[in-house]
Amino acid sequence: MIKLRLKRFGKKKEASFRIVACNSTSRRDGRPLQELGFYNPRTKETRLDTEALRTRLTQGAQPTNVVRTLLEKGGLLEKKERPSIAIGKAKIEKEKVAKAKTKDVENDTVEAASDNNEAKS
Repeated sequence: MIKLRLKRFGKKKEASFRIVACNSTSRRDGRPLQELGFYNPRTKETRLDTEALRTRLTQGAQPTNVVRTLLEKGGLLEKKERPSIAIGKAKIEKEKVAKAKTKDVENDTVEAASDNNEAKS
């Protein structure tokens, strides 16, 4: 599988990164298939080769999370809701539904008990 990821270069504590396409099993700083851009986290400078990135994405290359955010900022990818956020929202919704069901059951039992008391009187 081809991955779009960052390749580190530069001096110690002054790292810059190249956005590269490489095999998923290759080393971080190994020889890439193609260099697609540049990212400097200190100055927030980003340069992207949009045509090459589009062709790699259409071929099925998978970007890492950091590269995905860089591509979203560059306008090459649409923003996706993160899976962890979606899972958290779904979990909250399930809890709300479960609470609502238990409240309904409690209300039904209270009403049934009051109906029984009235019937006995």
